Amino acid sequence: MQYKQLTMVAILGLLLSITACDVFKDKITNKQTKNVTEKSFVKEVESDKYGKVQMLLPDFTQLVNEVGATVVNVRTQRENSRPNMFGLGNDYDPFFDFFQEFQPEGKSEVTSYGSGFIISKDGYIITNNHVVHDASAIKVRLTDKREFAARLVGTDPDSDTALIKIEADDLPIVKIGNPKNMQVGEWVAAIGTPFGFENTVTAGIVSAKKRSLSGSSYIPFIQTDVAINPGNSGGPLFNLNGEVIGINSQIYSRSGGSIGISFAVPIDVAINVAEQLKIHGTFKRGQLGAVVQDVTFDLAKSFQLEHAQGALITRIMPDGPASKANLKVGDIILTVNGEEVSTFNDLPLLIGYTPPQSTVKLTVWRNGQTHETDVVLAELGSMDNKINKPQEIIPQREQTFFELPEQGLTLSPIIDLKKQLSQGGLLVMKAEKNAKRVGLAQGDIILSVGDKPVYDEESMRLALSVYANNNVAPIFVQRNGYEHFFPLAMKE
Repeated sequence: MQYKQLTMVAILGLLLSITACDVFKDKITNKQTKNVTEKSFVKEVESDKYGKVQMLLPDFTQLVNEVGATVVNVRTQRENSRPNMFGLGNDYDPFFDFFQEFQPEGKSEVTSYGSGFIISKDGYIITNNHVVHDASAIKVRLTDKREFAARLVGTDPDSDTALIKIEADDLPIVKIGNPKNMQVGEWVAAIGTPFGFENTVTAGIVSAKKRSLSGSSYIPFIQTDVAINPGNSGGPLFNLNGEVIGINSQIYSRSGGSIGISFAVPIDVAINVAEQLKIHGTFKRGQLGAVVQDVTFDLAKSFQLEHAQGALITRIMPDGPASKANLKVGDIILTVNGEEVSTFNDLPLLIGYTPPQSTVKLTVWRNGQTHETDVVLAELGSMDNKINKPQEIIPQREQTFFELPEQGLTLSPIIDLKKQLSQGGLLVMKAEKNAKRVGLAQGDIILSVGDKPVYDEESMRLALSVYANNNVAPIFVQRNGYEHFFPLAMKE
């Protein structure tokens, strides 16, 4: 009897397990089927021994067949100081540097290759600014081998975007995707003309989003490991829906060839620029009239901000939009028109791609609270004379100095303070312990602690006392004529 009961329990357990496995399998299959429907160019991997494996791989053959005709080869002519026996530009021939040493001096026309993609049936094409910059002639070759002379409509060096036009009708056009929906780790493909080899397809994954590169404040680059080489510039980066999500623009390389670190301009940035280029031939950006720095974890703590986010204002331009809106040094901009400013690099993007004279709503953190303010933007470049390096303070210290042992600072008041600035100022004679660790150095001028100006020992100690319970104080410093906040720990 006991044996029969055990047998029945075992059979019942087995049936429940099989049912559960079937349900689990159905859930996986349904999920994968849904993904197949949403992703146009993927396929299931199958195994003869075990049946279907729950895995999806990109099917780039279908993608290329679908979108390949929308990608073009862009060939430019430029004047070069030396003739090139190969007919390829310096950026595109690995042997050019060697052979040019044996060529006579003189001027010649150099041919360079790049890529582009068609965005309208009547012949508007997007490419990189550096592909067509200074070109004396531009030619476009389609995949059906037709060639057209192209007209330069306009360029925007800050976003490395250019719009060109060929005279043609009923051309195939790309589908525009949304880079904001892109996920790190998803598959992407590039089509272009590396080293002059037309219609070359390479693939990889998205490595990172919103990369900031030196000299490119207005581009939140998409980083990928797709093989990108000279000649791919200006070509499209596709997702697995066959949509363009970026323009291949730059690579990180010590050799000039691909090492798996490439960068693309997000397509929403490029389309925004291209629309203005089509109408005006130029792109105009908004300007706030403020200089900002990033908010680190310790700086956030010193300002009593829960998370390290936003753009911390370190300078306000006189009579600029920020000044007129009563923004102050030490304010932290958290959002622009409701869009979050995660790092200080986000602010130039959100402001720069907003047209001049537009009104934006800023959410600002000040004195432990959020405030909202409206700002009417100026045009970028209209305040260039106001953002130059300010006059550096020349310290003329008194003979006295004082020490703050817990912070590791030795400071001296500045004699001619009132003649040079109104915020306050203490010369750093020595920086040790906490001060040295946070980056303060001899010769720095401490202007304030938070929004409290400091002039002497009494004002400095009083300003620091406000942050005694916080353990970190925001020290506002001028160094070499520029201002910066440092989070100074109050104790060892």
